[in-house]
Amino acid sequence: MRLAGGDSYERVRSGERTGLVLGVDGGNTKTLAVVMDRGARICGVGRAGDSNIYSTVSPEAAVAEVEAAVARALETVDAGRGAVKAAVFSLSGADWREDIEYLEATLALAFPAATVEVVNDAVGALWSGAPDGVGVSVVCGTGGCVAARAADGRSWHSGWWALHTGAWAMGETALQAVYAAELGFGPSTSLTAHALEVFGCATVEQILHAFTRRGGRHQYETALLAPAILAQAQAGDEVARQIVVGEGAKLGGYARAAARIVGISERPYPLVLLGGVLRAHGSELLTNEIAAAVPDGVSATTPLEPVAGALLMALRRTHAAVDLSLLHDQLLDLHDS
Repeated sequence: MRLAGGDSYERVRSGERTGLVLGVDGGNTKTLAVVMDRGARICGVGRAGDSNIYSTVSPEAAVAEVEAAVARALETVDAGRGAVKAAVFSLSGADWREDIEYLEATLALAFPAATVEVVNDAVGALWSGAPDGVGVSVVCGTGGCVAARAADGRSWHSGWWALHTGAWAMGETALQAVYAAELGFGPSTSLTAHALEVFGCATVEQILHAFTRRGGRHQYETALLAPAILAQAQAGDEVARQIVVGEGAKLGGYARAAARIVGISERPYPLVLLGGVLRAHGSELLTNEIAAAVPDGVSATTPLEPVAGALLMALRRTHAAVDLSLLHDQLLDLHDS
């Protein structure tokens, strides 16, 4: 059995590195695989596309994107899959127990010499901002997700509970407001001009057609409007502001519920905020609204990529002593690259 790139799962080539640690973060837009050696030094990085088993054409297609990212990361260190000792895959779409079981069974075949764990991407993200894995994470990228974990190992992630969240949901809400304004029963908004520009249309009807015709734009492409929503909310557009405030309240509500479910509410805990939308220019209103909805959370934004959490989880499985400051610096370099 082989991965993208043709490397054998079973064989470690003569002279190549062994005992490698693999962390993968997979989402609706990109998949990032990072390999570390036994000294906790990053030695390989690979990228691929959408690896969400719900948004790709098939679960197999999603796994193929994970495989492609891993193959590219290992190629840079001239290693086969048998060189991996521990691997953690933090994946969007690992929502229900059967999803995780399918992904773990499939990926375990790829790494017979490794311990393999699959978690929801919100769980992996938590570890990137809370090195002991205790607290609540809120991720707002193309989609939104929330996870919580207690010191005793109890955990919860939002999965399909938080379906209509993230950049695509903000964009969809914005387009509905643009359509209402165009028909004269909704308030005018500066988002109309930005939507026309972002989607390359001359009229609002052309935008509607582009998203609703057979073979048209994918639903998640509404996420392209998120930067304009943040900017216009900051500039004072009331329609945009209400979208951002509403998104913050929703994500904050899920975060508050997550803390209660795992039993860490009513005392301070890290509230880790991640994702492209929360890093974007003009995101302060959104982050403030999330924090306001989670009074026990201590906001802990992190500049690290979410894949950092998957790497930390994998390193813990090897029982290796890790210099967190050195690891932090390497992962910052990864974000800047």
